[in-house]
Amino acid sequence: MNSTAFIEERVMFSPNMPAEVNQLLQAAVAASSINQSKAENLFIQAQTLDSHCLQTYFALYKFYFYQKRLVDAERIVLAGLEEAAKQGGFPNDYRRLVENLHQWSLYANESALFYLYTLKALAFIKLRLGFTQDAQLVLSHIQQLDPKDLSGASVIMDLAAGVTE
Repeated sequence: MNSTAFIEERVMFSPNMPAEVNQLLQAAVAASSINQSKAENLFIQAQTLDSHCLQTYFALYKFYFYQKRLVDAERIVLAGLEEAAKQGGFPNDYRRLVENLHQWSLYANESALFYLYTLKALAFIKLRLGFTQDAQLVLSHIQQLDPKDLSGASVIMDLAAGVTE
């Protein structure tokens, strides 16, 4: 019997996520405050089970971020950006997206919005790693890619402005 089937949902992920992936992610979230090694293995299992499920990237990079494993978080963010761009049919490199802004609508679908949100995470991780200029560069591109600030990047922009002052 699969014990993860009885775990109460602690986090609401995408409703389109396969049930098995959701079960693994819920079990990982439950384990994350008790047994980080088990949680990490469950997050990785979920991602291995469905590498196209963007929520697995989100959950894993958030886990690494909260564990202060920023280099690992950045690695997963970059992989998530690549997968989101592949699913959205646009270039992975945010600089190329800005150069051809008229060709892409990053508000068009879930993968594009995930890209923006994950790009914000990249800026925050860069900021936390002490790469202030890199973070500022990412943020300046987000301003162009997300003029409505649907990703909430303005919060990170405010933090970055405080760091540079």
